[in-house]
Amino acid sequence: MSEPSKREEKPSETDPGPAPTPFDHPLFLPALLFLGMLWFGYDGWINQDPDMLEHKTFNQVGSGILTVLTGWFGYKGYFEWKDDQAAREAGPDA
Repeated sequence: MSEPSKREEKPSETDPGPAPTPFDHPLFLPALLFLGMLWFGYDGWINQDPDMLEHKTFNQVGSGILTVLTGWFGYKGYFEWKDDQAAREAGPDA
């Protein structure tokens, strides 16, 4: 049997890991939900195009659901973002 090499051992605590992407930001999902909320809200409440009137109820319900989801995930994402900033300012020892 072969002995495990040093690379197979636990990664060091100083290893930064993979680089973060914009998709990792806590406010990314709320921003997407907000855009969807605007889209559904416009089509459901403002748009008077005769071709879109048959979808009016769907867009109004979608707007309401996305409003609630945007508020919930925006609230959670904002405080997660603030916690991340506080942890970054405290340094790696905290």
